[in-house]
Amino acid sequence: MQRSNSSINEVLGKKAELQVKLPNGRIKCTACARLCEIPEGKIGLCGIRGVTNNSLYLYVYGRVITGHIDPIEKKPVTHYRPGTAIYSIATTGCNWLCKYCQNYDISQRRKIEGVEMTPKQVVDMAVEQGAHGIAYTYNEPSIFIEFAKDCGIEAHKKSIFNIFVSNGYDTPDSVSMMGKFLDCITVDFKGSGKQEFVRQYIGIPSADPIFETLKEIRDKTSIHTEITDLIVPQVGDDLEAARKLCKFVYDELGPDIPIHFLRFHPDYKMMDFGRTPIETLEKHHAIAKKEGLKYAYLGNVPGHPLEHTYCPECNCVAIERYGYSIGSWNLDNNNCCNNCGYPIPIIGKLNRSTSRRNLFQILQ
Repeated sequence: MQRSNSSINEVLGKKAELQVKLPNGRIKCTACARLCEIPEGKIGLCGIRGVTNNSLYLYVYGRVITGHIDPIEKKPVTHYRPGTAIYSIATTGCNWLCKYCQNYDISQRRKIEGVEMTPKQVVDMAVEQGAHGIAYTYNEPSIFIEFAKDCGIEAHKKSIFNIFVSNGYDTPDSVSMMGKFLDCITVDFKGSGKQEFVRQYIGIPSADPIFETLKEIRDKTSIHTEITDLIVPQVGDDLEAARKLCKFVYDELGPDIPIHFLRFHPDYKMMDFGRTPIETLEKHHAIAKKEGLKYAYLGNVPGHPLEHTYCPECNCVAIERYGYSIGSWNLDNNNCCNNCGYPIPIIGKLNRSTSRRNLFQILQ
């Protein structure tokens, strides 16, 4: 799908790196698995990558539509740098058309808008606010990956790490670029990737590129990976689809990969749906455990015991959580269970200075 960029009177942003010129004169964008073939004067489905002067541009390069300080556990990420504060940023646009998107005002906004910030200014803001990492989130970060990469390289100079909260609908080209700066990614499935669901409620043919992306990340990078799965009642809660997803994670990524089953809440074009029943989430959790995944979690259900990390060896609570807060940390200095000594595969130690503080919005 392409749209006209006739409203753009001058070239905005920066030339995109992920592009291929085609014999028919169009430019193929290789930032995501849609692989839009865009003619002169048009924009890809994402709304922010388009062709001007026979070259593909990222029009939102250096334009940040929102910025917040969040706990890393909100991403959700539980096995990487626990308790740290994250500066979360986004641009406008997205490569998906999710009918339930809670960030639709950002992701479905097909306008070139945002506060102008250089990569260095993004990092300086993160440092100023005491953040330990930068998350590229709220919309799909692979569509603005050239900007994320430049921010990420600057971030590493200040010992700040980088996280993608991603739908995983990527390409080998975008994964290769991720490998230059990205430290952690949480790949967010919806409805367990079932074809009927992704076609009707996301607007993609299938979830196959997501599975390929995960294998590409596994084989070509050292990026820490976690999996989330939004469980939508009635239309995206198929237990067999969840079993297939969990089996893929176990077979291809290993039993130690965390998987988070998230509770749906009504939003955007799906206001007539209710919240996911807790019992449904618990059934998905049980499937993950049955398929051999050691670290399965429920999300958006603060106070539920399946928010905690349990030791696979003795079943004691290794890390107690309530929502995005860590209540107790029952691991030794090597991240081994205090009760039995089993090693829990978590990167980094608990950052106690920010694990309980109030976090706030810093940029509109």
